[in-house]
Amino acid sequence: MSSKAPSQNIVVRALERLGDFGNKLPDPLTLFVIFTGLVVLASMVFQGLSADMVQRTGEVKTMTVVSLLSAEGIKWMFLNVVDNFVGFAPLGPVLTVMIGIGIAEKTGFFAMGLRLLVSSVPASLITATLVFASVMSSMTADAGYIVLTPLGALLFAGMGRHPLAGLAAAYAGVSGGYSANLLITGLDPMLAKLTQQAAQTIDPSYSVNATCNYYFMVVSTVLITVIGTVITTRIVEPMLGEWERPKSLDMNTDEPDDEHKRAFKLASGVALLVAGALSLLALIPSSPLRQPVAEGMPAIEAYAPFFDSIEILITILFIFPAIVYGYLTRQIRNDKDVAAMAGEAMGTMGAYIVLAFVAGQFVAYFNWTNLGSVTAVKGAEFLRDIGLTGLPLLLGFLVVSSLMNMLVGSASAKWAFMAPIFIPMLMQAGMAGNGSGFSPELVQATYRVGDSVTNIITPLMPYLPIIIVFAQRYDPKAGMGTILAAMVPYSIALGIGWTIMIFIWYTLGLPLGPGAPIFYPAP
Repeated sequence: MSSKAPSQNIVVRALERLGDFGNKLPDPLTLFVIFTGLVVLASMVFQGLSADMVQRTGEVKTMTVVSLLSAEGIKWMFLNVVDNFVGFAPLGPVLTVMIGIGIAEKTGFFAMGLRLLVSSVPASLITATLVFASVMSSMTADAGYIVLTPLGALLFAGMGRHPLAGLAAAYAGVSGGYSANLLITGLDPMLAKLTQQAAQTIDPSYSVNATCNYYFMVVSTVLITVIGTVITTRIVEPMLGEWERPKSLDMNTDEPDDEHKRAFKLASGVALLVAGALSLLALIPSSPLRQPVAEGMPAIEAYAPFFDSIEILITILFIFPAIVYGYLTRQIRNDKDVAAMAGEAMGTMGAYIVLAFVAGQFVAYFNWTNLGSVTAVKGAEFLRDIGLTGLPLLLGFLVVSSLMNMLVGSASAKWAFMAPIFIPMLMQAGMAGNGSGFSPELVQATYRVGDSVTNIITPLMPYLPIIIVFAQRYDPKAGMGTILAAMVPYSIALGIGWTIMIFIWYTLGLPLGPGAPIFYPAP
């Protein structure tokens, strides 16, 4: 529950109106049903519209919008209802990780850890710490959405701050900062390979490595942490108002006693041992979660099986220390208690499962009809044909990338068909003064910015349903409008901040990574 006083800040007032309007819309479940119906109608209206898309193999494939109201489309909808639900990308990972999270919550292990964190970290740094940790979570692929967003809400609730502000800060860090990190992530070699493939259509000898955006990523991590902290404290929290903790949320904010502190230390030691044991599955050569890497491939590819297994690894990492903590604090007496806690955790996911059923149909319909792919390629062709040059062209590409992200969710999938269009075009875009084009590395960095800034406001974000469900734990009335109003400021601020950063990088001609220049010399 929130208690709001009239705000004097015009931005906050506008966002409050946006949130109020959004929450007058139907329930999120109904909205996804409406979205799904609109996809069906759009597929009929735009049936036959086509575009040529370059595949990852280099082949050109003509994509055509297919109607769901044709005989074939109707048959496909009926035959694939279950597959669309089961195949909804976040469903399995969310439910898997929530087993571990649920047990850790029920035993009080998470709450104790957050209480000790609050007591050891200055209050002024809590928000920045949360945003930074969320940005760094891209090392574990999508796990940050499932782990850090509910923990962000729980952290803020424990401090007496509005839990939805903590959820928003974590969501902004995880999603908006997906292409930033202090380390090389699994996304980097994937994008670099596609960038090199596209660049070699102009220069067969051109090489792009996985570290080509590393300097830019490191500075971006700092930028997102600062922006996320400022937006949370100056805009989102004032918009949400004071939080009145419901009586149903029993949160112990007293100083923990020695028994609970000792139990947490022992459980944390178990967590470290489990983490070490799991790490050995990837660190030791020829271990089960490590694979051989072909010559010339990035070293990080060796750990692909480890990162592909991250959901069950995180679940194991949570369960064992949580059980130890629960046993030492007498929250767990036997195996039946553990089973009951796991069952209760799954019981709280009923709303999400129903929402995922409808969202799964929506995403599958959108993909099957080719609406997103064809629209994205048409947008790329439009930018190519309007005749911009120099920095306006680069910024135009940034805008197009942001808009395409509203239609196609996967970063690598978008880049697979965008890179062959934009890399050659921007490499050959002569600029006043030096006649050079933009380097493939700069084009890739700009794409990553565009792909990130609208992640948190697109309805095609597959983790949006679970974000809504997490929010409703603390505010049952929270809906799409609440999330949208909270996340729009982050999206705008990140867009402005990153655009300024690109302008500075471009003006100063700074390298984007080791051996990665800004410009591509004209032949």
